[in-house]
Amino acid sequence: MAKIAQGKAETKVSSKRKRVVKYFRDVISEVKKVSWPDRKELVNATIAAIVFIVIFAIVVGIVDLILGQLLKLIT
Repeated sequence: MAKIAQGKAETKVSSKRKRVVKYFRDVISEVKKVSWPDRKELVNATIAAIVFIVIFAIVVGIVDLILGQLLKLIT
């Protein structure tokens, strides 16, 4: 009886290990298919993101300033 339970436990561990190994093999396979950007594309995308963030921060700051002034007038 104890041998049967031990065999089942080993089978579960072995099965989990096989699934984990298969998962990482699949991940590696998919990463190899990715079209990675070259340096120029990466720099351009980074600059675009930074510019967008700065513009968005300025807009939010202006809206915050206007709403703050309106609340001061109301109270």
